Amino acid sequence: MHSRDELWSRLTEETFDLLIIGGGITGAGAFRDAAHRGLKVALVEMVDFASGTSSRSSKLVHGGLRYLEHYEFSLVFEAVSERRVLQNIAPHIVNPLAFLFPVYDTSRVSMNTLRAGMWVYDALALFRAPKTHTTLSKRSLRKKEPALGQDGLKGAPLYYDCATDDTRLTMETLLDGLQRGGVAANYTRVDGLVKNDDGRIIGASICDEIDGRRSEVRAKAVVNATGPWTDRTRAYATGAAPLLRPTKGVHVVVQSSRLPVSHAVVCTHPEDKRVLFAIPWGEQTYIGTTDTDHEGDPAAIRATGEDVDYLLGCANHYFPEVDLTRDDVIATWAGLRPLISQEGSTASVSREHEIVVDPAGLITIAGGKLTTYRKMGAEVVQSALNLMALFGQVPDGVGDAQTGREPLPGAVGWPENDDASTVAAEVVEAGLGKVSDASARYLTNRYGTRGLDIARLAASNQGLAQVLIDERPELMAEVDWAVGQELCLRLNDFMCRRTQLYFRDNDQGLGAAEAVAERMGELLGWDEQRTTEEVLAYQAEVARSRAWRSD
Repeated sequence: MHSRDELWSRLTEETFDLLIIGGGITGAGAFRDAAHRGLKVALVEMVDFASGTSSRSSKLVHGGLRYLEHYEFSLVFEAVSERRVLQNIAPHIVNPLAFLFPVYDTSRVSMNTLRAGMWVYDALALFRAPKTHTTLSKRSLRKKEPALGQDGLKGAPLYYDCATDDTRLTMETLLDGLQRGGVAANYTRVDGLVKNDDGRIIGASICDEIDGRRSEVRAKAVVNATGPWTDRTRAYATGAAPLLRPTKGVHVVVQSSRLPVSHAVVCTHPEDKRVLFAIPWGEQTYIGTTDTDHEGDPAAIRATGEDVDYLLGCANHYFPEVDLTRDDVIATWAGLRPLISQEGSTASVSREHEIVVDPAGLITIAGGKLTTYRKMGAEVVQSALNLMALFGQVPDGVGDAQTGREPLPGAVGWPENDDASTVAAEVVEAGLGKVSDASARYLTNRYGTRGLDIARLAASNQGLAQVLIDERPELMAEVDWAVGQELCLRLNDFMCRRTQLYFRDNDQGLGAAEAVAERMGELLGWDEQRTTEEVLAYQAEVARSRAWRSD
């Protein structure tokens, strides 16, 4: 991996075919697609990669069964097709997940209607879902999900979609683009667009949020893939009406011992009939999501007490013996969906994406779903090529992008039979006795075959083989890996995105913050003051995520 200084130098000294603004999953998908085509591509992100919506989703790769109710068959077909592609190119982080859709006497949708919908759902997937759906009786449900409420329960369709790690999916997509010659820089804020004498956009003015240096990056075409910041970025180029209707989605995390589910359970909130999920997540269960309109600064979004109570109320309705309270909540996350503005309820707003080319040439992509990010990336890159063609600027040698066939970095060398235990055994062996079975499984499920490289790091230095928190699998070697190989620049980056300690540890990783900051300081040349500032910034981030408790 090139250092950030090297990448920044390239940004400011070279002229690119394509500049992408925004380092979430959509921007990452476009970045990878452009690099695979042989384009000279750059990407800038004002905070950290995946720091917005792309690390705060429901972490599902799915067709969207509920979209059938709104007759969005093309969206579902595209999504279930992409679900299969992502299983093939990222099998280590896109895994089948069983869903149950309980039906009660009072349910809005009948069992017969759901059965018909399941057949349509499987048919749109060309009957290539991870498994074909079936229907469970009330008696079977009592055995499979004993915590589920029994009063009025009639049964439940059992169907299959996939779960993923949204942050890792974004990061590996970016890493693949970097390996193919692309240039990407986090903490690089765009504060204006550069135009030529004809008024056409040919780049952006940028500011390094780490050291304050300023410069410009030039490109033949510029893509705006900034998610909830889409309209703010468009304002640099046009005075057009806002494109987005952002909606807030909140999730809460509890210990699985407090809400034990072995399937993702589809829940309909008793108050407004909004569809939610209770999703198994290893030692935790998370519940979400809300769907409410949001105005204001996207960076200021957080869960409120009302959001948390809403989600806990739905969980307690479906699992009446559990009796979750606010004290059970380990962590929360809140993200904004950059939906295209439409009239109607938030639930009815389409998840289709849209590509808009402003008169000055800024190409904006907004809307869409995590599941379809690869197709979205391909479409917006093609739009950029079409714009270049108008000015005779398409570079020689541009080919097709084989992003649906080429594996992401962690899937290179993954077993054809998808046996993760084989890779985990290799990770243990690579660790030379210093990596436990639990840590090996964790490294495999998070990094895929690249977990072998982290195990070798741990084997090279006893200090790097230490776990960050007792009874948890994360290793100090991940700090070296994140800084050296994944452009990790801040303590928040590591705790929230390169790992999930912020979401999954009982104390949100606060017990490891100082040790991680000290190691990052050694690697990045921080002085004592900077190290302390990083710890304080992380503590403030944790406090902000807990602010709902006083609402």
